[in-house]
Amino acid sequence: MPKYVRLISLLMVCSLWSMPKAANAQALIPHTLQLDAAKLEKQGLSLAQEAAQLAQFQQVELALPRARLATQLAPKNDKVWLLLGGLQLQTKEFDAAIASLKKAQSINPKNGDILFALGSANFRQQKYQDAAVNYQDGLKLKPNDPEGLFDLGNAYYLLGRLPDAIAQYNQAVSQDKKFWPALNNIGLINYEQGDIPEAIKRWQSAVTLDKQAAEPLLALGVALYTKGDRQQGLTLGEAALRIDQRYGNLDFLKENLWGDRLLSDTKKFLELPRIQAALQQRENSSSSPKQQPTQ
Repeated sequence: MPKYVRLISLLMVCSLWSMPKAANAQALIPHTLQLDAAKLEKQGLSLAQEAAQLAQFQQVELALPRARLATQLAPKNDKVWLLLGGLQLQTKEFDAAIASLKKAQSINPKNGDILFALGSANFRQQKYQDAAVNYQDGLKLKPNDPEGLFDLGNAYYLLGRLPDAIAQYNQAVSQDKKFWPALNNIGLINYEQGDIPEAIKRWQSAVTLDKQAAEPLLALGVALYTKGDRQQGLTLGEAALRIDQRYGNLDFLKENLWGDRLLSDTKKFLELPRIQAALQQRENSSSSPKQQPTQ
């Protein structure tokens, strides 16, 4: 499963509007300065909302300057700093991201999402022990957060603590029955441990939950093909690559925690003529000019 940066659950931007109204400021002295401060904060929160909306559409470069200005206009809002830190993680500005997140934490130490974002910063720098500590601390504040449990499972996975990783993944599923990424990653561990039937079972469950989930679909195709069910394996592999061609790249799979055994089998699978044809067809489709819709 792609190790997404939780871009601020992020459109908890709705909660950005829990700010004092101008009417409250008018009762304070000096009257004009307080009113101006309230207006500036309101503008900052509006910019933060714009930045979060742009981030939803992968317009991170456009979102960043808005988020930076938002922190100047609403410097005491932890969610605005959290938004900026999340965007900086997206652009791999790790030092700046950590500084923004630490600022958010100084404003609101009880915000578990900040700790999860700090965990993501450390995780992406391969500081897995530090990331695990961040996730553990975040889960103390939000103990039933399935994404936090999943993130901690990933950190344990890369620390070689496989039983602990599986326990966290199972707990994530117990909190959200439809959280297929955790099932997917249990399958990854099962496959590396040689328990192919159990891996297949996990990936089948993940695909049942989300038929457009390319990762478990491809893993299932590889496993079935390797096991001897070649026709079904090829069909599933083609379907996965039609959904997301990135899964035809071994480096991308390795980034997503695919282990050596599965990568070796996948390499052979991707070299098959039918799979190569599916990749080529997808590439040609992506590069062909799009027809403009008629008005």
